[in-house]
Formats: sequence, C-alpha cells, structure tokens
Amino acid sequence: MLVPGHWDGLRPAMPSLLLLLLAALLSSWAQLLTDANSWWSLALNPVQRPEMFIIGAQPVCSQLPGLSPGQRKLCQLYQEHMSYIGEGAKTGIRECQHQFRQRRWNCSTVDNTSVFGRVMQIGSRETAFTYAVSAAGVVNAISRACREGELSTCGCSRAARPKDLPRDWLWGGCGDNVEYGYRFAKEFVDAREREKNFAKGSEEQGRALMNLQNNEAGRRAVYKMADVACKCHGVSGSCSLKTCWLQLAEFRKVGDRLKEKYDSAAAMRITRQGKLELANSRFNQPTPEDLVYVDPSPDYCLRNETTGSLGTQGRLCNKTSEGMDGCELMCCGRGYDRFKSVQVERCHCRFHWCCFVRCKKCTEIVDQYVCK
Repeated sequence: MLVPGHWDGLRPAMPSLLLLLLAALLSSWAQLLTDANSWWSLALNPVQRPEMFIIGAQPVCSQLPGLSPGQRKLCQLYQEHMSYIGEGAKTGIRECQHQFRQRRWNCSTVDNTSVFGRVMQIGSRETAFTYAVSAAGVVNAISRACREGELSTCGCSRAARPKDLPRDWLWGGCGDNVEYGYRFAKEFVDAREREKNFAKGSEEQGRALMNLQNNEAGRRAVYKMADVACKCHGVSGSCSLKTCWLQLAEFRKVGDRLKEKYDSAAAMRITRQGKLELANSRFNQPTPEDLVYVDPSPDYCLRNETTGSLGTQGRLCNKTSEGMDGCELMCCGRGYDRFKSVQVERCHCRFHWCCFVRCKKCTEIVDQYVCK
C-alpha cells in the first residue's frame, strides 16, 4: 500500500519509464534525421568509381550519406551504378536551379546532407518539381552510362525498330538504354518511399504517395521524350544510307517539360482509404505524367528557419522586368538597393586564317539591383 509522502513503491519503475521515454525520443530524432537526409547528397559528396573498391564490399555503401535501408541494399548489389546516380542527382539539381533562377525560391542547396534543407519537408509544388527532375536525372545518367559501356549489367538500347522508319534505313547503332535507366531509377529512387509503412489515410502516407507520383512523372518525361536519331552514310555526303538509333532528349528540354507540369500541378489530399484525390473535383484527374502536391507553398519572401525558406534579401533583381525576376515581385515590395559593377566581355572579335578567332576584352560599368 502506498502512503502519501512515501515513494518507495515507485522507485523501481521510474528508471525504466525514463529509459523508455528516452529511447522513444532518440528513435523519433533518428527518424527525423534519416528523413531529412536524402540520396540527393550523392550529388554533393564524391562517389568512388567502381575500380576503386572491391565489388560487394559493404563499407563503401554504409559510408554513403542519405541512403535509406533499401537503397543501401541496392548499392551493395550495384555499386558501379552509384557514381552515375550521383551524376544524375547533380544534373537534376543544376536543371532545377536553371528553371527557378528567376523565382523567389531558386532551388538553392543549403548543406551536403539534406541538400535543400527543411523546405523539402513541405509537400509543395516546388518539392514536387525537385523530386521529378532528380528522378529524371537518374534515368538520364544511367541510360547514357549503359550506352557508353560503363555498367556491366546493361549495354546499348534494345528498343524495337519504329514502325514508321523508312524501310531502307538501318535500325542499329548504339542507342541510349532508356528502358534499363527507367527500370533501375524506379527501383532505386522509389525504394525510400516503398519501404515505409504509414497508417492508412495519414498525412505521412499522403506525402509518400505524392513523392512516388512525382518520381514517376520525372522518369516518364525522360522515357517519352527519347527519340530516333539518324546518321547519313554515302559518298560526298550523298546520304544514300541512314543508320538510326534511340537517343535521349537534351536534358534542358526535359526540364522545360517538367516546368510546364509544375505550372499545372494538381493539389491533392489523402483519403481515409489511403489514396490521393483532387482537393478540388472541378479539375481533371492527374495522369502519371503530371506533378501533384499536398501542401501550399511556404512564404519564400522572408527567411524562416521553421519552413527552411531562405528569403530573397540580397538576391539580384531586374529593375525593368514585370515578371517574377523583376524587383517589385522578387523583393516582395521591400524595395531594392542599386550598386555598380564592372563586367568584362569579349568584343571586337576577328577571324584569322586559319583557323582561330581573336577577341579583345572590353569592360563596362553597369547598374545592378539587389533586394533589401
């Protein structure tokens, strides 16, 4: 029997309870840390080439930051792929920064682990684009590595001859293996979402489904935009014979396509049945090639440690533009400062026989504007 003021009966239970609470806190902290990290970090942390490590050696994969357990297992099976996954992530990040260079959020990287920081924890349009373009980058890099003979598990494309190709044109050459690139990117990039087991209808499940949808949209953009390329053969360029193969589209065109999808992205919500549905039923149902989002975008005008927004203070703006890069919109009405800078450009270029161009260097003082 417990008597007020006497705690002897609770003493044995207290340490156990504290340990359980501490373990729960550490577990949730570790999960948050894992979720904050991403395979995108392979773009910023150099990955060793296959010849520099022993195939099947676990330490290499265990030391790579940002991988989920499933991705780590794939790393152990396909170690020679990892440097190309890093290249694909880097391609995706560069394209993201190009497409958003004149926006308030400009796809800035903030560290080598989470890469984009806390802003990716919000299921916004910008997050949707980032997932799509990085998945597309992996398809692009792996497909090209296959064609170049860099990977032992794949080679040139085995795509069937297009039915509309003229009969006297040869279907051959060594095409980009977009089929393999698509399959491998799906296995690797989606592993992080598929290995999680969230409660049906939860916000976490909705976010995972959003990520999977956008990953697929990015992969399909690369797959659908791959097209036939041909080369002429014949005496004096007569083009009496043509050899054709499957070739990836320029990644800039893939980025442009995904930017269009970003502009028309669909707002979604999770149902109790664990499926995504349109937040507004008046709009068309998104296809597997469309981007989706589940959260409104944060305010990118001001720096906010909670959302991860870096703000636009110090960003260059265009005084004469009425678009998003214009000082009025970029600076969110806070005003801007003017400063002068010296620009050096090539000028007065002349062609000299044979065969080079010689230019002078011209300097010009120009006005530039930065947001307050």
